[in-house]
Amino acid sequence: MGMSVTISAAAGDDAEQILKLQYLCYQSEAALYGDYSIEPLTQTLDDLRAELGQGCVLVARLGEEVVGSVRGTVDAEGTAVITGLIVHPRMQRHGLGGRLLAALEERLAGEWAAKRYRLATGQRSEGNLRLYRKWGYERTGSQVVTRAFTLVTLEKEARPALAASA
Repeated sequence: MGMSVTISAAAGDDAEQILKLQYLCYQSEAALYGDYSIEPLTQTLDDLRAELGQGCVLVARLGEEVVGSVRGTVDAEGTAVITGLIVHPRMQRHGLGGRLLAALEERLAGEWAAKRYRLATGQRSEGNLRLYRKWGYERTGSQVVTRAFTLVTLEKEARPALAASA
């Protein structure tokens, strides 16, 4: 039948595919807010490559095609900031966004000692807000960016790693 989607660390040569996917995925966000100058749509390949060199970047692949991605960094206090969660429109609403989020949380807690996770999305991005609430994120604040756009911040505590069962 079909191939299954695999999630792994991004490789250096994934930047171009991630940028193209990011451009595709953020079209709906730009339309929602009437602003096509948002950073994910104006980011250059060089800027993305530099960003991918920091923190943890995961990709979801269907064969050789990158169909999803997510990024995270952890600060000195153990707060992981999660950004760039994208899933190809044809792959949305099948659990891939949640799988990417869970995989990144696990990696950030295990390898980067994350104690809490923080992410942000627009106040009108109901699908994003629904996904984040489903995964245990709670609203902790908001920031008015423009008259049409308010950024909502959500957080949750990292779960301690489970001890190996005997």
